[in-house]
Amino acid sequence: MNNLCAEIGYKSINHFGEQLCGDHVDIVEQDENSPVIVLADGLGSGVKASILSTLTSKIISTMIAEGLPLEECVETIAATLPICSVRGVAYSTFTIIRLINNEAVELIQFDNPLVIMLRDGKNYDYPKTESEIGGKKIYRSSIYLQEGDIFVAMSDGCPHAGIGTSYNFGWKREDIIEFVELLAPAGYTSKTLSTMIIDECDKLYNHEPGDDATACVVRIRRREPVNLLFGPPSNRDDCERMLSLFFSKEGKHIVCGGTTSSLAAKFLRKPLKASLNFEKSDVPPIAEIEGVDLVTEGVITINKVLTYAKDHIDKNTLYEEWGFHHDGASLICRILFEEATDINFFVGRAVNPAHQNPDLPINFNIKMNLVKELSECLEQMGKRIKVSYF
Repeated sequence: MNNLCAEIGYKSINHFGEQLCGDHVDIVEQDENSPVIVLADGLGSGVKASILSTLTSKIISTMIAEGLPLEECVETIAATLPICSVRGVAYSTFTIIRLINNEAVELIQFDNPLVIMLRDGKNYDYPKTESEIGGKKIYRSSIYLQEGDIFVAMSDGCPHAGIGTSYNFGWKREDIIEFVELLAPAGYTSKTLSTMIIDECDKLYNHEPGDDATACVVRIRRREPVNLLFGPPSNRDDCERMLSLFFSKEGKHIVCGGTTSSLAAKFLRKPLKASLNFEKSDVPPIAEIEGVDLVTEGVITINKVLTYAKDHIDKNTLYEEWGFHHDGASLICRILFEEATDINFFVGRAVNPAHQNPDLPINFNIKMNLVKELSECLEQMGKRIKVSYF
């Protein structure tokens, strides 16, 4: 078993004037290290295309995750989807990326733009075999993975971007390759890369997309554990045990909360250096303890992180708010969203007397809900989450 994992991110824009996207991405875990990703592009746009692509991606990802052969999946799609009365065809195009124990990847492509693969930051011309299933031309590839490999799957709305405006023939595949090659060395997350690709498409369409456009990025990276301590334990006698477990864990250590940071400083026998430097007016300042990677305030900061997390898994419009700043919430976001693959939460159940003031909008249940909601958001980002309560 290697120490690699797959980081998956995607973003879509709708055809101008449509409320629903005709593309759909579905991710199913065949087992813990073998996700199946399907990007489907429904015929046309709007409601009908959305239904076609959703059905296609759901059926294919579920059947392949259950170990059924591709031939059966394609035949099922052909038999399930309704036939278009205008074009006389009954399919949505699809791209399948199936990872096997994070050691190899199988690409199965039908009528979508061919997947772009970067290895060592440059375009890699991977081998393809062509076959026909149910009258449909299918490309298949099997590739052994290396750390740093990047796969970019797209719907045809991406290479069509800019036709007749910025470009005569659209944003061609080689242009997109060049664009991704420029971004790859910066180490952006899959979600950020897919957002940058789609934002560029949107610009080329003059913000009035002539087609649904979706980019799905899979980045192969090494596992990075991160540990976050939030709140003192309900029983004071558990302090030593909680802090011993927390600091014995491999990876970065984040301590959140005033009382919690005081306990951590005492445990490490190091001074707690507070700061009054407010980088943002709505996020309390950070502090420093030797031996701790990041020390922040508790509930207000974590609530801000949750706001950014919800946006990150959705439209990702707030990236510039946390991607470049040095307040506590932004620093936590960069560690959890961009660096971490495995996150261990150590959550103390002690009730903070300061939060019992009825004039304050903070209580014990809000604190627990913050951890629950943030964990769910991080899981949607593909992180492995473990929460331990004390």
